Amino acid sequence: MAVTILVVDDHPLTREALSSLLDQHGFDVVGQASDGEGAVALAQSLQPQLVLLDLTMPGMDGLTALPAIRATAPDTEVVVLTASGTEENLLAAIRAGAAGYLLKSEPPERIAEFLLGVAEGEAALSGSVARRLVDRLRAGGRLDGGVPDAIAAKLSAREVEVLLLLDDHLTTDEIAGRLFISEHTVRSHVKSLLRKLGVSSRREALDRLAVARG
Repeated sequence: MAVTILVVDDHPLTREALSSLLDQHGFDVVGQASDGEGAVALAQSLQPQLVLLDLTMPGMDGLTALPAIRATAPDTEVVVLTASGTEENLLAAIRAGAAGYLLKSEPPERIAEFLLGVAEGEAALSGSVARRLVDRLRAGGRLDGGVPDAIAAKLSAREVEVLLLLDDHLTTDEIAGRLFISEHTVRSHVKSLLRKLGVSSRREALDRLAVARG
């Protein structure tokens, strides 16, 4: 029986190209979505075996949609397919439950092979992404990006990313550029994480982070 898959990307031509590729490799493309909201709704109604998810989309982005998909379709595996190979996005996707993280620069046939592997219970990482992850672990890094569990458990994956970038002394516009989101969205994430941490300023949030790190 063919592996059922939902394709999520905000570019129509990319969605069609991916769907055609997957169809040629024996997948059953049961749906397409152009944003995170659509992805969550279709994952809930279709319950596909796989979701191939872009990260950078208008409205609800991929990193926000990913845990929502996992919650509404617990038997569905999510594989990120993105042009962004940043460590921040990689770690956020893994924390949110992604079974794979692939770059759009991968050859089409390789993408299909990775997805078949995930359907059979394997993980999937593009070569350069896997190298980055190994290097981080060898250097004694943490998969939570340096945010202790006591704080990370209170925040969404995106809020953890924003907190880490605040800790790196990035400004609102710099964070927006790094994460490919608007400055308004950054401010919304900051407001939310401050509320969840029970603090009133960015400085207090960073002080709380420093104390938790010991």
